[in-house]
Amino acid sequence: MPYIGRKAKLGEAFGWLWAAYAVSAYGTGLGFGAFSVVAITVLHAGSAEVAALSSAGLAIGALLAVPLGPWMEFRAKRPIMIATDVIRFAALASIPLAYWLGVLSFAQLLVVAIVAAAAKIAFAAASGAYLRTIVAADGILVATSRFESTTWSATIIGPPVGGAAIGVLGPVTTLVIDATSYLLSALGITAIRQPEQPPNPRKTATRRWSDIVEGWRYILAHRTLRGFFFNTVSVNGLIMATEPLLSVLMLSHLRFPVWQYGLAFAVPCVGGLIGSRLARHIASRCGERTVLRVFGTLRACWPLGLAFIQPGLTGLVLVMVTEFGLILCASIFNPVLAAHRLNNTDTGRHARVLAAWSITTSLGIAVVTVLWGLLAQLTGPRPAIALAGVLLLGTPFLLPRQFTFTPPEPADPTPPSEQPVSEGARA
Repeated sequence: MPYIGRKAKLGEAFGWLWAAYAVSAYGTGLGFGAFSVVAITVLHAGSAEVAALSSAGLAIGALLAVPLGPWMEFRAKRPIMIATDVIRFAALASIPLAYWLGVLSFAQLLVVAIVAAAAKIAFAAASGAYLRTIVAADGILVATSRFESTTWSATIIGPPVGGAAIGVLGPVTTLVIDATSYLLSALGITAIRQPEQPPNPRKTATRRWSDIVEGWRYILAHRTLRGFFFNTVSVNGLIMATEPLLSVLMLSHLRFPVWQYGLAFAVPCVGGLIGSRLARHIASRCGERTVLRVFGTLRACWPLGLAFIQPGLTGLVLVMVTEFGLILCASIFNPVLAAHRLNNTDTGRHARVLAAWSITTSLGIAVVTVLWGLLAQLTGPRPAIALAGVLLLGTPFLLPRQFTFTPPEPADPTPPSEQPVSEGARA
């Protein structure tokens, strides 16, 4: 397994990439739920339309992203990241513009959701590939931990501030901020001066069906990645499917005040900050294998507790403790898995593997969310949440029992400011 350096130097290029990620993450945090807010308050959409906006946007966007993995693999990654940021800026900015002109429609919201979902997958794959080329193997876990920490800090700060902004300035305010954050992200990536090695022109013409499915083929043929792949898709799908059901249970059935509902999910996000800061230290002390097995198991043990929520303070505390434990374990597991996946994927396949992973995860979340919504219609939200919790207890059996480690590539002795960028990937 790769050595986990305690003082890895990540370099100026990573600094700009991290800054770009941070500004877009905080923009996304501020715009959390903005599509649903606009659909409900401006277009008077019903629950079915709001669910369709979320699920269809995610699923169709993922399907549109399928050919992007092989297309990106042998192309320069920075221009792709900049282009996807600009596309997301233009798409999101079109909503407040249409609102101010009085021509906003549900169809436009759906198209923007689809475009944003596809662009997000493309950006994640391209930035992952780019990260692997500017950060040495012993610094990847440090880098992924910083991304994880940024995600959780944006999750803590963004939604409450965004909600206040909507209340004071109107329903499309946070979409303006979110759109601007992508433009700033593009400018941050443009500011990177480290040259990127041009792609191999002989390979850019490869567009056969085998290239489209190469990411999935590689994952399924890799004993370790295959186990984590099925585990991650299952866990993410079951956890995300219970979120809308939990909203219905707490707000409609148990009559929690909205401020308590927000508090129940905001406070536990502190666990994400704690876990992401501890991840590399725990991995350094205990080893990658132990962290992935232990915290991959522990993160699946918490959600079942959400089926036992009761009204009042006891129920509120139960939600906060359960969510805190889940987020803490996930925030330790996620950056270690991201680093392991990068360091154990062959060079030249990173973009396709990351794209395939993201596409499948998005489709899995969309499909399971719809199925659990239908189940809740028949049984009520509590039994559906309980079933998801029980199924999650079985997901640790999908974790790989044996680990295959790919030796890291030798470090380039050239100083970081002079190093050309070769092809690679990030989680």
